[in-house]
Amino acid sequence: MKVLIVIPAYNEKDNIERVVDNLIENYSQFDYVVVNDGSKDTTAEICRKKGYNLIDLPVNLGLAGAFQTGLRYAKFIGYDAVLQFDADGQHLPQYIQPMIDEMTKSCSDIVIGSRFVTVKKPKSLRMFGSYLISWAMYLTTGKKICDPTSGMRLFNKKMINEFALDANFAPEPDTISFLLKNGATVSEVQVEMAERIAGESYLNPLNAIKYMFKMGISIILIQWFRKRKEN
Repeated sequence: MKVLIVIPAYNEKDNIERVVDNLIENYSQFDYVVVNDGSKDTTAEICRKKGYNLIDLPVNLGLAGAFQTGLRYAKFIGYDAVLQFDADGQHLPQYIQPMIDEMTKSCSDIVIGSRFVTVKKPKSLRMFGSYLISWAMYLTTGKKICDPTSGMRLFNKKMINEFALDANFAPEPDTISFLLKNGATVSEVQVEMAERIAGESYLNPLNAIKYMFKMGISIILIQWFRKRKEN
């Protein structure tokens, strides 16, 4: 399986070297591309100086646009699968091969690197939104997803084609739910995730609440009006 690791990066100057150098030095069997999403810091300059594989967007498109750019690149080159991989260092590359193995074994369209397959989800305010999204997905699809907000996801070639061509397909829980409802197969692999060492996450407490509310409304209400293009 020819796999491309797509690394959307926005203002990750303090993390990008550590993340990409680790992939190059220890996981060179996988191809990668950094999609600089119009960063205002020196992320792009660092990538160019280090000679990383880089797609440098002139403006900030957000996660959906940056990831779709990587998927279009993957579709053009002809990759069999794409891994969504954070530039902040929270995703651990030792779990890439187990996710590939799961996709090969189960023939799943999407494999999620989940923190809660064999580990119980903590009952905390931080995880309350994750509980709600899991419940909304189960209510509307009948499928249980243990870690719907995990951003470490592996997409097969069919999903690459769909995400690359449909601007409404963001790599978010509501799209995963919509695809599940429309026949896509999703499986999960137990992973661990590291804490962000440097920089600031977009999902501060206020933004996290807004995000969970938006995902919940989209899954429960809006997805019934979405249309899936057949490729």
